[in-house]
Amino acid sequence: MKKHNTFKVVLITLLVFMLLTWILPAAYYSGSYVDQGRIQMGLFDLFNYPVTAISYFGYIAAFILVVGGFYGVLNKIGAYRTMLDKLTVAFKGKEVVVLSIMMVLIALLTSICGLQLGLIIFYPMLVSLILLMGFDKIVAALTIIGSTMIGMLGTTFGYNNTGIIPSILGNEFTDGMLPKCILLFLGLVLLIVNTILYINKTKKSEKKANVKKVTAKETKKTSKTKSSKNTKAAVKEEVVVVTEDQAEEDSYIPATVAGKKHIVWPLAVILSVVFIILVLAFISWSGAFGLTAMDEATTAVTGFEVFGFALFGKLLGTINAFGSWTLIDLVVVLMVFMFILALIYKVKFDELVDGFVNGAKRALGPAVITIMIYTILVLTTYHPFQLVVYKAILGITDGFNVFTTFVVAILSALFNGDAAYAFQSSLPYLASIVTNADNYPIIAVVYQAAYGLTMLVAPTSLVLMGMLSYLKVPYSKWFKAIWKLVLELLVVLLIVFTILILI
Repeated sequence: MKKHNTFKVVLITLLVFMLLTWILPAAYYSGSYVDQGRIQMGLFDLFNYPVTAISYFGYIAAFILVVGGFYGVLNKIGAYRTMLDKLTVAFKGKEVVVLSIMMVLIALLTSICGLQLGLIIFYPMLVSLILLMGFDKIVAALTIIGSTMIGMLGTTFGYNNTGIIPSILGNEFTDGMLPKCILLFLGLVLLIVNTILYINKTKKSEKKANVKKVTAKETKKTSKTKSSKNTKAAVKEEVVVVTEDQAEEDSYIPATVAGKKHIVWPLAVILSVVFIILVLAFISWSGAFGLTAMDEATTAVTGFEVFGFALFGKLLGTINAFGSWTLIDLVVVLMVFMFILALIYKVKFDELVDGFVNGAKRALGPAVITIMIYTILVLTTYHPFQLVVYKAILGITDGFNVFTTFVVAILSALFNGDAAYAFQSSLPYLASIVTNADNYPIIAVVYQAAYGLTMLVAPTSLVLMGMLSYLKVPYSKWFKAIWKLVLELLVVLLIVFTILILI
């Protein structure tokens, strides 16, 4: 069960929430607080809700499978490994700086563009690159998961992340921009420092382990005459352990494809184009910046006629304007560029299919985790026991209290996972008891910060549990690596919230 550790953690969480539906009464807020009594979840629901999750959120799992398939095809292209090797050589001696730049870029893209899911496209490549630079899987997880959640914690213009908050509270989306930027900066500093400390600690442990190996070898030499058979067995056992550990990390690095010299630039250009499309498509041009240029441009392109025939409109079909794209739109982009790469690098159709299938199989674990996490969301939506908890906590104090609000925001993130559902689950009720709109900008900052912090450790965090599943990193090992950072972030958040209340 160790290799299915992530699956086990999410399943236990699901069963615990199922038990809570038998313990706590359900309630919802719709203009007033409505107590529904207990709405227990039954055994058949445990199997029906995943079907509901697939019908509503299956496109996210499909996107993950397509990303896996895309990299399965890339692994058939020698230029991909050549590109990674060239980058590794270029980064030689500057690995920590490169790692820090990765964190900053991921956090900024999440904060500004709301790309915490869209960036999954590049996660496998980043994992391969980080491992090739000599770091372990925990460093890869800290880089990707940590920076993504810091970006959520310090969301600035990522309308897809937190746009629902001002729509509920009625304040401006840009309110509280300064504390948001401060939290983003401080979060990145803490993440980078903690990652460097982990790297240094790991290096010291490896040095001690090497010293022990050398000592063991010297001991074997002195006792060689006693039992050559035992010595051979011991050496053989040591080699097997090292090979197994190395093979596990090597499985995330594409194999070197022998043959003629591999030309990298077409692959680099296409990946760059995918990145540019990703950024342009997910920036909320109208929601965050009030710009309609992308909508107008899309209308102009799809409506362009050649001899009275809407050529591009017919070829493209139904296409969303940049700023309104979904993961399904990204699937189309990936599939098109996958076939283009196959043509450029002369990948045979059978190899293309085999590569895609093998890559999709590797992504199956994260895809299943995705459905399980959204099954939990279906559970908490159909059995809304959480509002009872929120009401009890908020009732401890009169009116607005930043600390009880923070606790409720953390719990709403834990219970729901998806940011929109997390905010919707408690904010309307909170707004009904906190009528002073001057507090709403602070509440907005508290909620997004609490969500980013919680998703670093919550078993309902899609990015966290999906990446741990992909990397085969046990949840307990992740928690051991991240708990200090979480505690430090918690202290920083409480200090910032206190200052916001006082000024």
